[in-house]
Amino acid sequence: MGPASGVKKDSLILNENSKYPRTSSAEKELDLIQLLHILFLQWKIILCITIAFTLAASLYTFLSPTVYQADALIQVEQKQNQAFLNRLKNILLTDTSAVSAEIELLKSRMILGKTVDDLNLRIQSEQIYFPVTGYLWAKLKGESSAEITIQDLSLPQTNDQNSEVILTVQEKGLFHLQGTNFSLEGKVGERLKKENIIIEVSNIHAVPGSRFKLRKISKLEAISNLQLQIDVSQQGKESGMIALRITGHNPNEIARILDTVMNNYVQQNINRQAARDANSLAFLQRQLPKVQSELDDAESKLNVYRQQQDSVDLNLEAKTVLEQMVNVENQLNALTFREAEISQLYKKSHPAYRALLDKRQTLVQEKDKLNQRISAMPSTQQEVLKLSRDVETGREIYLQLLSRQQELNISRSSNVGNVRIIDPAVTWPSPVKPKKALIIMLGTMLGLISSSGLAIARVALRRGIESSETLENAGVHVLATVPVSKSLEKKYRHQQRSSIVNFFRRDTSPRFCLAFEEPADISIEAVRGLRTTLHFIMKETPNRVLMISGATMGCGKTFISSSLAAVIAQSGQRVLFIDADMRRGYTHILFNVENKNGLSDFLCGNTTLTESIQYCLKGQFDILTRGTLLSSPVDLLANERFKQLLKWANNEYDMVIVDSPPVLAVADAIIAGYEAGTCLVVTRANQDSLQQVNRCLRKFEQNGINVKGVILNGITREDANYYAYEYTTS
Repeated sequence: MGPASGVKKDSLILNENSKYPRTSSAEKELDLIQLLHILFLQWKIILCITIAFTLAASLYTFLSPTVYQADALIQVEQKQNQAFLNRLKNILLTDTSAVSAEIELLKSRMILGKTVDDLNLRIQSEQIYFPVTGYLWAKLKGESSAEITIQDLSLPQTNDQNSEVILTVQEKGLFHLQGTNFSLEGKVGERLKKENIIIEVSNIHAVPGSRFKLRKISKLEAISNLQLQIDVSQQGKESGMIALRITGHNPNEIARILDTVMNNYVQQNINRQAARDANSLAFLQRQLPKVQSELDDAESKLNVYRQQQDSVDLNLEAKTVLEQMVNVENQLNALTFREAEISQLYKKSHPAYRALLDKRQTLVQEKDKLNQRISAMPSTQQEVLKLSRDVETGREIYLQLLSRQQELNISRSSNVGNVRIIDPAVTWPSPVKPKKALIIMLGTMLGLISSSGLAIARVALRRGIESSETLENAGVHVLATVPVSKSLEKKYRHQQRSSIVNFFRRDTSPRFCLAFEEPADISIEAVRGLRTTLHFIMKETPNRVLMISGATMGCGKTFISSSLAAVIAQSGQRVLFIDADMRRGYTHILFNVENKNGLSDFLCGNTTLTESIQYCLKGQFDILTRGTLLSSPVDLLANERFKQLLKWANNEYDMVIVDSPPVLAVADAIIAGYEAGTCLVVTRANQDSLQQVNRCLRKFEQNGINVKGVILNGITREDANYYAYEYTTS
């Protein structure tokens, strides 16, 4: 029997000159409706992942230690004891507030370092739980954290690092201290000292058996940790208010730390103000006698000159010039003091410094104009005016210094600074972290987004064929689409769970015939539709031999061929099923017959047809099993006995179905296809790519075999709306 005699040029596979395209797979475009459909069909995966993320977020919030926050408020007042210098504030272009400097001072090592020393913050204690499950079990039981208060701790250093010790709580206020090279027993409230080890525990609130890890860090590390805990910021713009916040696990401790920081800050401000006032007062006490002496000398010179000139008085113009000159001199003197102050803070390029210099230049120019007016007066008036100016200027300076001296005396005796505590530290009753509702909500949203993205990615990243339209668009004729059977999947999962062998078995095909057990299954209904299509196709074929192959292993060719044999036999036709997969065939298991005297045995001449053909009672058709396993059965298929077998079967049966191996793996299907009147190729959705299908069809065509069509197996709900057309009985 020749090659299915005469390959027709008008093949049903392709629409263009019977040439298989070498195009890549069709571009996947997912619109909104498809996306919603994909998400709906994979709702179980989405729900499970979302629940998992929600539970993980809930577990995180449950295990995360609570973080509390305490806050306080400080006011930085304007220094009222600098009245002499405050007169110059209107000459500055900008009002440079000292709040920023005070904020940095609050976070400085000077303030925080004293707080570390006052509260023994260098000593750290941490409760030890049983690894992994200890903390979780304590949280589940609702146990409160154990507390320990250590007044003093001194440990030997090892390798320039602070060592750690383990303290175990015992009965009756006793404890055990275990270090690297020592073991000590101590009692709460008593100072324990041995060699270079010192420890004093003032209080323990823990059950016996509780363990703590103790260590003493460096002062710099403790200050750094405190700087990370405390947040200092200005409250409002130019309000002079400074807000302090601190976070920690112990609500009482963080309030105590914040109060100590503020008290240390206020005290240093008072001390600094007192030292500044003392220095200023000492300076004034040295300057007052000099200024008074200069004033007395100026008054004496003025009186002597008037006596010499017979009490010359100033006219109205001279008095006006004198007042203006004294005013300018006073402003210049004030600027001199102000320049001495701001020169310690800013460079000359600073706007405040430039404004002061500009003001000085203006006053100097005004003074020059007044001097020109004075030079135009009579010489007597000029001299009187000069002496009077010296007296008035000296008197003004002397009075200002006296006033400043009184202010400093009052300030030093009052013992207050320019900062005060408005709100003492208060810890909020509710923890600020973790934000349980927010974390759980974010976890749920992240789970929903991740699971939805995974569901979409599973579809978008599929390399396999998704629908029959993909094949049709590539010019491949699709005879039938067979959906995935829910019953088959359920039984297969049960089979996998019941046998560990399936885990190691490479071939994971189901080991039962669905057409026997679930004849009304939707997959079997699709095979019945294929039976109808084949009825008309095979009317024009040279024989009644149907060969079914596939592109790759696992495409479902055996499922299609065995189911097709069963449904054709149900229609009353005489069917012979031949398992031509002599390497991996397993249809004898599906049909519950013995694998003896099979095809390989017949082709080797070891048995006759009568001995080889068996009857499948459930399917009511004959079957020729694979026979003895062979490593290279292709030579057997090429001998004359195989041709004689098919010729005899064509005369004896209404339908002969040959289940052959995948064509891309071995050449068995090519040899069997020469003798078959009809050849079909099975491909599996989402597994076989369009390139593999094209290679398979080209291989048949290159060997002169006309493939009548392709069967797309394994269509899922995500791939098509096939299930929408399911028709069931009530």
